[in-house]
Amino acid sequence: MIDRMTAPSPSDVSTAQRDAQPTMSADHLSAWRCFLEAHRRVIDQLSRQLRDEEGLALTWYDVLVQLSEAEGHELRMQELAAAILLSRSGLTRLIDKMESAGLVERDVCETDGRGTLARMTPSGMARLQQAAPAHIAGVIEQFARHLDDDEVVVVERALRRIANAS
Repeated sequence: MIDRMTAPSPSDVSTAQRDAQPTMSADHLSAWRCFLEAHRRVIDQLSRQLRDEEGLALTWYDVLVQLSEAEGHELRMQELAAAILLSRSGLTRLIDKMESAGLVERDVCETDGRGTLARMTPSGMARLQQAAPAHIAGVIEQFARHLDDDEVVVVERALRRIANAS
């Protein structure tokens, strides 16, 4: 919320300051748009492929991967929300559905009774292991095969720098 006492009034701001807009080079704008288009296309293709070949939603796969990599194959719901790479909206409903399917279970966090843990079940681990080859093949097909060895290093470095910036 803007503090009305310290925010400058429109009369305090010069015309040049009001009219100044951030600028971006054509190359940067093009890179941004290409990133958005590539991300959408790759996610759409991976989602479709995983659903068609394995009957598993990409969001479910993402949750299973995050839990498989966590100590004890469990995370607090807040940690899981921060860790998932895809949409965080509706995580509670997503976990409800995955729990009904027997892939995860919820439990009270013993160290903090207010927290809830999401824990991968043995069925969830089996489902992840079953779906992983199709997903990896999709990542190779939709992403990795389009980059040569030198490009992989540059893309990884650039995206890591962006990811770690905030």
